[in-house]
Amino acid sequence: MLFALVLALAAPADWVPARWKSLETKTLELVSGTPINCLLLEWNAAGKTQLPGFAAAATGRSVATLAVIRPGADPVEAARDAMRAKVSGIVLEGDFPAGTAGRVRDSLADFKAPVIEITARSAMKLDSSSPVVGTNQGVWPGIQVLKDGAAKAGPSGSPWIDTNSGFLRAAGAFGHTVWLGNLPPPNTVVTGDRYLQAIGDAATAGARWIIALDDDFSRRLYQNDASALRDWRRITELLKFYEGHADWRSFRPAGRLAVVQSAENGAFLSGGILDMIGARHTPVRAVPPQKLTQEVLAGASMTVDVESDSLSAEQRDVLRSFTRSGGTLLSAPKGWKSPAPSTPDQITLDEKELKRLDEIWHDINAMIGRRNLGARLFNVSTMLSNLLTSADGKELLVHLVNYASYPVDSITVHLLGDWKHARLYTPDGKERELEVYKNDEGTGVDIDLVSVCATLRLE
Repeated sequence: MLFALVLALAAPADWVPARWKSLETKTLELVSGTPINCLLLEWNAAGKTQLPGFAAAATGRSVATLAVIRPGADPVEAARDAMRAKVSGIVLEGDFPAGTAGRVRDSLADFKAPVIEITARSAMKLDSSSPVVGTNQGVWPGIQVLKDGAAKAGPSGSPWIDTNSGFLRAAGAFGHTVWLGNLPPPNTVVTGDRYLQAIGDAATAGARWIIALDDDFSRRLYQNDASALRDWRRITELLKFYEGHADWRSFRPAGRLAVVQSAENGAFLSGGILDMIGARHTPVRAVPPQKLTQEVLAGASMTVDVESDSLSAEQRDVLRSFTRSGGTLLSAPKGWKSPAPSTPDQITLDEKELKRLDEIWHDINAMIGRRNLGARLFNVSTMLSNLLTSADGKELLVHLVNYASYPVDSITVHLLGDWKHARLYTPDGKERELEVYKNDEGTGVDIDLVSVCATLRLE
């Protein structure tokens, strides 16, 4: 019977993960009826006696359980012990010696159990066949506030938004489901809205943030505190909003601007070129050099190449074909190299590196100008967006996330092309048709209000 229940679990690529701090089976009621179908449980000696009962109860609810093993004791032995406790799979989180994941997978061949690695960004195995790749390094999304209480300004003069979206676009371009496993900032009061922003920040880039509640929130939630339950409902409703539209995950980047940049050359650093372009609400495609083909650049009108000195002859031919077909190419100055992480723990640019980035950012900014490269948005200084298109090009999505602590109203979206219908989707489930109108750029749509997250769909 247990084997049959295990078969009924969702595939790993469809898991909606959450870190869980309790092995009391009654806490499973909190995920009942929600999209959360995968719980990450710390593997330790203290929990060995409770884990089998909890894992069995979770499996009975079609909820996968993953034992999180960290560097220290023999990971192979720990993984086999955890599997005997009836968990569904293993998470290796942290800096393990090379080859550890392979040894663990080999040792679990008889269990046929998935092994998911959550590593530093620089160690993510994006060339692997694993359906899920993960990292525990991420910035906590939100508007960056200075010591005097003012919002830090970004390159456009708007408030600077801390976001993982540029990195996640770059990682997602390899075709994996990406799990972002960063934790809430310590010694900080994290409001319900901040959790929603973390979910939306990842989801709009096609990734999943591993739900991770701070200790106080977790304690109150497991005690059925009313305010904690209220925030938990908002969290699960937002998850349902994104997971309830599975077809959105098949949409691909629709912007007419492509950025060719490798992880080694700064694509995995938050606050770099991709985030700067995103802060302007210019739709952008992240293109790793390994994925650079004419097909990937189809529909693009501009390309920024920051890999000029490292591209292969075949990759340079792709860019030459792009310019011969009428595309605009901006190449980094000869010898220019984007700041790469100085240590494995670095995930953002420091002030010195930001100043160096100005060498190419000025040219990128001038090239983009005020042109519409797929979509232009107005009155969205505290928001980020992502423009996606269906495989047949007949539909568009505009994902919106608001990082302010207050709703934003009177939003305007100008889109290239002639679009006949627009529908706005919000987490409260109140879908509604919006009026579309012609303008000089193509089609315009006005949105009255966005609280935290919303998605505009056009046909």
